[in-house]
Amino acid sequence: MRPDDERQKADIALSDAAIDWLVRLKSGQATVDDHAAFAAWRGQSAEHEVAAREAEAIWHGVGIAGDRAKRLDRKARRVRVTRRAVLGGGTLAVAGFALERSGVIGPRLFADYATDVGEQRTVALADGSSVFLNARSALSVKFGAAERRLSLLEGQATFAVARDVARPFVVEAGDGQTRAVGTVFDIDIRADEAIVTVVEGVVAITTDQAPDPVVARADQRVRYSPRGRPAAPEATNADVETAWRRGKLIFNRRPLAEVVADIERYRRGQIVLVGEGLRSLDVTGVFDLNDPEAILRTIEDTLPVQMTRLPFVTVIR
Repeated sequence: MRPDDERQKADIALSDAAIDWLVRLKSGQATVDDHAAFAAWRGQSAEHEVAAREAEAIWHGVGIAGDRAKRLDRKARRVRVTRRAVLGGGTLAVAGFALERSGVIGPRLFADYATDVGEQRTVALADGSSVFLNARSALSVKFGAAERRLSLLEGQATFAVARDVARPFVVEAGDGQTRAVGTVFDIDIRADEAIVTVVEGVVAITTDQAPDPVVARADQRVRYSPRGRPAAPEATNADVETAWRRGKLIFNRRPLAEVVADIERYRRGQIVLVGEGLRSLDVTGVFDLNDPEAILRTIEDTLPVQMTRLPFVTVIR
């Protein structure tokens, strides 16, 4: 392994450890000894201190966003919904939701590989490549003599591509195609767009509307919407964007609508946002994806919203 690769792995390990410390200290169950142990941990080296400050900077946004939001007039931002209306309107939604999640309808019916709610899976491909599927994802694979073609039908996945110049590696997702030779990249299909994030190497993204490729490199991402053109590459932190691979969800001013979509990958039951204004509320923080209810509790505590929890449906208004 090259020294740069070893250094990068060490930095990621320290970053993950710092985030773990913050999750523990902000859980409400941390003791005086826990705080003292964290102080000792961050004092081990300059690198430890940098990792601790970065983790605190990410976490700090929750308090800022929450304090600002709590000063807003809650009544002005809410739509009044009675329990009876929620129950009545929720019945049809739950029926369709249950059918889709069961795989009776939806993309996973045609998938070679699929994951359930809260399930993650690594798929080893015949060419030596691998795919790490996030929860609620579906993938089909079709390898030929001239091309390796895959389709991400729903969800999110990280692709680690074995180099084979003679057979390009192409992933279809929505109306777009991502082409690579030997690289690592992530594709996240969201409600109204797909996002390609490059972890290592270079990829080329095209869409049905834009056959000329947009090239993205490590720590860049490209967005495209259905029947749209790829946006220009934008700088990002690929390790943060793919923190789900390490058991974390990191949100940096993410709209509540997107956060809710992420949470639904890891918990059973639908989450309904009532009121268009709620969708754009900012959420910032670091969370353990194995405890999605903690994310909902933080949202309820720090944003001007109320939650009604019903069987199979949680309503945020």
